[in-house]
Order: sequence, then structure tokens, then C-alpha cells
Amino acid sequence: PSMSGSYLGIEINDEMVAIHETVKRFAEDVIRPLGIELDKMHDPEDVIAKGSPLWRGLDQYREIGLVGQDQAYGPDLSPAQRALLHCMVLEDMCAADVGLNITYSLFNCAAMTARNFGREEAAQFFDQRDEVCCLAVTEPNHGTDQVAFTEPSYFDARISIDCKVRKDGDDYIINGQKSSWVSTGTIAGAAILFASFDGSDRGAADGACFVLPLDLPGITKGKPLDKMGIRSLNQGGIFFDEVRVPARFMMMEGPDVYPLVWEYTLRDANIAMGQMFTGVARSAYDYALQYSRERVQGGVPLIEHQNVKSRLYNMFLKVEMARSHVRQVAITNATQEGGVAFQHAVSAKLAGTHAAFDVANDAIQAFGGYGLCREYPVEKIFRDARASLIADGENSMLAIMAASRL
Repeated sequence: PSMSGSYLGIEINDEMVAIHETVKRFAEDVIRPLGIELDKMHDPEDVIAKGSPLWRGLDQYREIGLVGQDQAYGPDLSPAQRALLHCMVLEDMCAADVGLNITYSLFNCAAMTARNFGREEAAQFFDQRDEVCCLAVTEPNHGTDQVAFTEPSYFDARISIDCKVRKDGDDYIINGQKSSWVSTGTIAGAAILFASFDGSDRGAADGACFVLPLDLPGITKGKPLDKMGIRSLNQGGIFFDEVRVPARFMMMEGPDVYPLVWEYTLRDANIAMGQMFTGVARSAYDYALQYSRERVQGGVPLIEHQNVKSRLYNMFLKVEMARSHVRQVAITNATQEGGVAFQHAVSAKLAGTHAAFDVANDAIQAFGGYGLCREYPVEKIFRDARASLIADGENSMLAIMAASRL
């Protein structure tokens, strides 16, 4: 929609227009070409190497004031305006490259996370550091099942968790591993870490959340993961060997609150995934529309063929439906006391990610054989979109969890 007037009854003021235009230019001029360049690197070690353009892009991201994203917007905006603007920013950034958006949005977020938990001492510690943070969740033997707080297996003490914690006086001792799917795992200086208590009769539900520095003794990191899609996003495992963590880095613990923290964490993550991958869907549609106007077949541009025209409209419809739904959920979450229910957050993730995958698949069809070639953008977009059906909760498992709240 046009950045003027209002949207869903929310006034779009001059400040929002200026921020949106700045981000849109930055996404097109910096993020899109950088994402393509990093995607083409054969070795994932090269993506994060000291001289990689990844770091130049981060410097530029910081220069335009996007660190903290929605926290960085002007203080005079209402919660609804802030939420709407954040949807627009995420859509533009992720239409350019979703992996870079995730990477850069994790920069210096440890202090903010600690403050959200009311841990000011830890927040001040991380305020002094200048580093990427990571969300350490997935384990070698556990994916979405370890956060499935609605399911019986989550409370089953017979199921062993890979990353475990125990109390030792005022400190905590962590052992185990977080898997290769930790986003920014091998470049992060801090982690938001979830671990379950060793030997608890409450299974995965009895755990603790930490925001901790990753330079504590006993922490090592694996190699960057070489994967099909979102290749600009570094992912890799983290290993813990008798890591002593001071109590100030513990955010909360215990089976009475740990599942609730997971519910709120997944709620916000799912809404963000919907926002981001609506941008990926839009990008695939935009490329297909442009190509269909330029490519001539049968003596006329592709868009003049009824079959192509019908496909393009179906793509348009999927993008618009995802965008409208995701924005409504995000705005309601920001303005309604207590936020939205978990099932609504999951619906945002599923709407955005399925739209991204379906529209990217249709875009390849629109390009024909060229859609399979790496020199054309839709091949990359399809690979990125495919990853979204698994990231931040595998979609079918999330649907089962959400269905339990109906």
C-alpha cells in the first residue's frame, strides 16, 4: 500500500514515511546485492571471514540506525504505528535478503533481552559489549519437540535433553550441545540459551533461560553449516563443557514459568517469521511480474497469455492475503493487553512462510527453465523460502501445538 494517509485506521506520519524510504533504499542498494554475493560463496567460512563484505554491510546497517529495529524507531510513534512500520521495514529488508536481516537484527540484542526479563545488572554488562547475539535452542537430537510445551512429551522425564544445567551454589553449570542450526552461532559473542535441568522429573519443562557471554571457559563452537538456503545467515553448533555461569546471567528458571517463557518466545518469533517471509513472497512475485512483462513468447509478452496472467494473479493474491493477515496479527499483538494468543501467532508464521514457498515456486514456473539457473534471482528466493517451513518451529508441529489451544 502507499505510504501515505492511513492503513487499517493507523495514521502514517512523515516520520514513518522517512524511515520507510530510507530502509527501502538501503535494502535495494546494499542488502540485495550483498545477499546475492554472499549466497554465491562456496565455503560458508568465507561468508564470515574477517574481510567478508558481511561486516561492511553490518557497519552500514548500524550507520542508518537500524540496530534494535523496532526499538530504534522514534519515541513519538504509537504502539500501532511502531508495529505497522516494523512490518514494512521487515518486508523491505527481507524482500532484499532474509538471511542478512536475521543476522543484523541479532546484533547487540543481548542487553535488550536481559532488560525485558528485568535483569538490569546483566543488561548493563552487555551494554559494554559490541557483538552479535544468537538464540541457542535446537539440539542434535531435538528440534521443535523440545519446545512443544502443549504436548505430553515435553513433560516426559524419560526423554533426555542434549543441553543440561545443574545448580552449584549460586552458579549454574551447563553441559551439552546446541546443534548446527543456531543462527549466528559461530560468530556470536552472546547467547540467549535455553537448557533443561539434569535429572528433573518434569522433563524438558523444567529448565532455565540464560543470556550469557560466549567467552566463558568451557564454551567452544563448531564449523559454519553449509546449507541449501539462507546462505548469508551463519549457523553453527555451540558446545558446553562444565561451563560455570554466574547467577546474574540467569533470566528465569523452573517448571512453573519455563513453559510460559517458551510460549511468549515462540509467539514473538512466529510473528516475526510471518513478517519476514511475507517480504520474501513479495520479492518472488515482483520478479515474476517484471519478467512476464519483458519476456516475449508466441509473439507477445508472457503476461498477455491467459495462463500466465492467471498464475500472476494467484501469486498476487497469496502475497496480499499473507501481508494483511500478518500485519493484523502483529499490530494486535502490539496493542492488545497481553498480546495475541499463541494460535494466532502461529497462523502468522504459517501464512507468511507458506506464501513465500508457494509464490517462489510459482515464480520459478513463470521463468521456465531460466528459473532453475543461478544467474536469475528466483532460484535463490526459492531456496530461502524452503528453509522457512522448518525454522523457528517446523510448521506442521507448530500447527499441532496451536490446535491444542483452539
